[in-house]
Amino acid sequence: MTQKSILITGCSSGIGLDAARGLRAAGWRVFASCRKAEDCDQLRSEGFESPRIDYTDADSIVNGLAETLEATGGTLDALYNNGAYALPGAVEDLPVDALRAIFETNVFGGHALTRLVIPVMRAQGHGRIINCSSVLGFVPMRWRGAYVASKHALEGLTDVLRIEMSDTPIKVILIEPGPITAKIRQNAIPHFEKWIDWQSSARAAQYDELRSRLYEDAGPDRFELPPSAVTKKILHALTAQRPRPRYYVTTPTYLMGFLRRLLPTRLLDALILRA
Repeated sequence: MTQKSILITGCSSGIGLDAARGLRAAGWRVFASCRKAEDCDQLRSEGFESPRIDYTDADSIVNGLAETLEATGGTLDALYNNGAYALPGAVEDLPVDALRAIFETNVFGGHALTRLVIPVMRAQGHGRIINCSSVLGFVPMRWRGAYVASKHALEGLTDVLRIEMSDTPIKVILIEPGPITAKIRQNAIPHFEKWIDWQSSARAAQYDELRSRLYEDAGPDRFELPPSAVTKKILHALTAQRPRPRYYVTTPTYLMGFLRRLLPTRLLDALILRA
C-alpha cells in the first residue's frame, strides 16, 4: 500500500508539531513545514522532510509546495493549514495594519496554499484539506478581536469551499480546538508589544488583567487539553470515509457550540462576559 502524504504548516511547536509526530507514527509521510529556517532544521534533525513555508512570504508558499511535490512525484493526499498567531487587545485599540498583518497569516496565506493544492488534488482524483480554526471561530471573546475576526473569516471561507468542492472528490474539513497546551500566549507577546498602545487607551486600567495573563504563566487553563487531542481528531478527519465538516476539541468548544445554537445573542454575550 502506498504511503499517504500530508503537508502541515506551523510545525515548530504545539498543535502542528504534535500532528507531525502523531501522523508520522500512524504511517503518514509528513512534510512538516515551519516559518523559520532554523525550526525546519530542527525538524530535519528528527527525520522529517521540512519545507520552509511562511504564510506572509508568497515565494515560500510556492517553493515549499513545489519541494513537497517534487519529493512525492507530484501528488499530495492531504493539507493541514495550521499556522496562525494571536494578537490580544481591545478592538478600538487595533490599528488597521495590525488586522491586515494577522489576516495575512491566519487567512490569506493558507488560502494561497490551498489554491495551489486544489489542482493537484483534482488531477489525482482525491484529497483532503483541513483548516485549523478555534472555538473563537464561531463565538467571540473580549480582548481577542483580531484573532476572532481572522478565525471567523477562515470558517466562512472553509464552509463555502466545502460546499463548492462537494462535486469533487476533495473533502474540506474544519478542526475547532478550545484551550490547547501550546505557545500561543507566549508567541502573542511580540505582536501585542508591536501593535497595542495600551498606555494611551481609554481602557488602560482594564489592561492590567490582560497583561497579567499574557506575561505571567499561571499554568494550564481550565479544561485545557494536550495537542494530542487535536491530532486524534485530525486522524479521524483524514481516515473516515465520510469525514465530518467540523471536529470540536475540548469541553468549552462543545459547550459553546451547543449554547450558540440554543441561546439568543444577548444571553450568550452575558455568559461570555462572565467567563
